[in-house]
Amino acid sequence: MELLHGLVLVLVAVGGTAVVFTRDPLAQSMVVSFYGILLGILFFVFRAPDVALSQIVVGAVALPTMILLALAKANQE
Repeated sequence: MELLHGLVLVLVAVGGTAVVFTRDPLAQSMVVSFYGILLGILFFVFRAPDVALSQIVVGAVALPTMILLALAKANQE
């Protein structure tokens, strides 16, 4: 179990770094979605399934959708 915890923590660290270094807003919204899924997996591995489900809904679905809608609105004007 220790190996799984370490692996998930490393993946979350790499995902967070990828979010920071992605410069294109459209690509960054996709990376943020992937990062939200990684955080959901992290919470699940650390035995917090209710928080994991909330994170997946908010971090992997709602936040990227809001970012994409804001980008579409900004490109309209």
